[in-house]
Amino acid sequence: MKVAVVVFPGTNCEYDVAHALDLIGVDAELVFHQETNLSGFDAVVLPGGFAHGDYLRTGAIARFSPIMGPVTAMAAAGAPVIGICNGFQVLCEAGLLPGALVANRDLSFICKPVHLQVESARSALTAAVAPGAVLRIPLNSYEGNYVAAAETVGALEANGQVLFRYCDDSGAVSESANPNGSMGNIAGICNDAGNVAGLMPHPERAVEAVLGSTDGIRLLQSIPTFAALVANPR
Repeated sequence: MKVAVVVFPGTNCEYDVAHALDLIGVDAELVFHQETNLSGFDAVVLPGGFAHGDYLRTGAIARFSPIMGPVTAMAAAGAPVIGICNGFQVLCEAGLLPGALVANRDLSFICKPVHLQVESARSALTAAVAPGAVLRIPLNSYEGNYVAAAETVGALEANGQVLFRYCDDSGAVSESANPNGSMGNIAGICNDAGNVAGLMPHPERAVEAVLGSTDGIRLLQSIPTFAALVANPR
């Protein structure tokens, strides 16, 4: 499997993602945002950072980068398209995922490990993880507060498109376990087909014991697992 890791001006997690994918035997290649052809790739990851400096609004400029044309085409074709942190913001700005990410409730940058409860296994980020699993993943963001219209959140809930919720280490979902004020403690979502998925915490920063957690490996392993399931449906 070959995965394109998109690099915007200001992206700073591309090497982390490429290293994490290499650990699970996936061929990752860095692709600059001016590229207009993603033929030969099986999946795409939009990593974290500060695309275009985030001077206007997170992801608002990146959505117009040339690369987003072929990214959108791959999403429409059913290929796994993953957004992590800033990448999640870009997917929302581009209309590939509903809702938006706004400033954290306390208007402060958050940099700490958080716990996530997996809500659904029907996506390219969760196909290798059982629902109910509690993962420890680092969170690093200022605009990580997920918001959407009430009817949009209701549809996400009803369709099983909410992938992760912020929780405590026992899996209890509560306001006190919500680090940024996200509606419904939502930390990640997917589209209806499950191939486009985004989350705010960084799984690529939880792939080796020295980092304090290896839970991120399970999420990244979901990319090839999902692709195999789509190619060989039961």
